[in-house]
Amino acid sequence: MSNKTALVTGASEGIGAEFVKILASLGYDLILVARGEDKLNQLADRIRNEFEVNSSVIVADLSKENAAQDLFQTVEANGSQVDFLVNNAGLLQNGFFTKLSLEKQEAIISVNIMALTSLTHLFANQMALQGSGHILNVASLAGWMAIPNQNVYAASKAYAVSFSQALSNEMVAANSGVQVTALCPGYTATKMMDNPEQGATLRIPSSMMMSAKDVAEIGIKACFAGKDIVVPGLANKFTTIITRLFSKSLVTRIFGSFYRKNMD
Repeated sequence: MSNKTALVTGASEGIGAEFVKILASLGYDLILVARGEDKLNQLADRIRNEFEVNSSVIVADLSKENAAQDLFQTVEANGSQVDFLVNNAGLLQNGFFTKLSLEKQEAIISVNIMALTSLTHLFANQMALQGSGHILNVASLAGWMAIPNQNVYAASKAYAVSFSQALSNEMVAANSGVQVTALCPGYTATKMMDNPEQGATLRIPSSMMMSAKDVAEIGIKACFAGKDIVVPGLANKFTTIITRLFSKSLVTRIFGSFYRKNMD
């Protein structure tokens, strides 16, 4: 009997690489998707050797037009049937909206919203036809609030949260056998916390950050458990409570002040 297959976007490092290792440990064959071919190939070799599963690589920039459709067609042409989709690829920009380039802001929308929506639609239909499947959409704690100086990113993650929860309900109502889950991590120890390509650097104490491995494990367990949304970590759960106890204007002012004081 052949293994089930998982596809992970943004797979080359950080939370994405942890998703890959966890799913491989569960016996899934892997399709690794990201922009960096060398890192993908290194991870694919490690997965094949350590877990004895098949691991293939597709290099793709999901900010490009029709990238999601092209990816889906490539997977189909290779004869693969995806049983677990992890929409992990995401872009972030820190700084004042008017000072960041429009091109970079549009790229955030293309990856965090358009690509996520397209891949979910394409693979959800395929999974529904086979009567089973799991889709894990990586949103963010940022999706629970408006965050000045990260406004497009936060808005894109709010979309991911709302979209995933609503779709989860639809798939259950349709008896599709497909589970959709939104994962909402807070600060996580990944390259995204210190990346010169995404504008200013946000200085966050390591004590406030979760490990990428823990976040990935919580997300996969929640998806298998049939949860429509999961927020990893007690501190992050407490933050979601705060966002509902106080006015949106007050929360926005607090986070705006915090982010501007802690950005280099």
